[in-house]
Amino acid sequence: MAFSHDKTLMTNNFLIIGLGNPGTGYAGNRHNVGFMVIDQIISDYGFSKPSLKFGGAVAEGMIDGEKTYAFKPLGYMNISGAPANEIAKFYKIPLKNIIAIHDDLDIAPGKLKVKRGGGSGGHNGLKSLDSHIGVDYLRVRIGIGHPGDKDMVSDYVLSNFRKEEITQIESIIKETSKHVGCLLKSDEAGFMNKVSLSVGT
Repeated sequence: MAFSHDKTLMTNNFLIIGLGNPGTGYAGNRHNVGFMVIDQIISDYGFSKPSLKFGGAVAEGMIDGEKTYAFKPLGYMNISGAPANEIAKFYKIPLKNIIAIHDDLDIAPGKLKVKRGGGSGGHNGLKSLDSHIGVDYLRVRIGIGHPGDKDMVSDYVLSNFRKEEITQIESIIKETSKHVGCLLKSDEAGFMNKVSLSVGT
């Protein structure tokens, strides 16, 4: 069940959730690009050292004057929702102030899209989030490309980026972190424009 949205209990803080799988064996996988962005944000904005609580790793800091929590659920991808629900309830963060960063098969590597709400597109992490916190959070969809055959998807998302894709994905991770403050101000168009100009997409 999604957490309560009683406005009298909500804060103006923000929660950025990166989706991925825990463990060094998954660290470089396409499916872990959400974790990669969270690590970049923590580094770029001088967040606190991550603490293990709420079923994940959470760090806190300020982005453009806004108190923000950066969170990596440390269950596997398909059970990301319960830890996300727990931290959102604890810090009383409204759904409109939650941002999920995740990989997307339908977008080419080095590109991204932003949308609020919508379906999961078959993404197990999003399915879990949707079932626990609701659907009207902001999604930053980072492209990882598609293997071209649906039967290859499971192995593909758990593979690492190819050598020729590394520069593209590193750039999109850095630019997502650099301009994430736009999303806290509900300026999705500004975020997209700045990232696109920076990475040349």
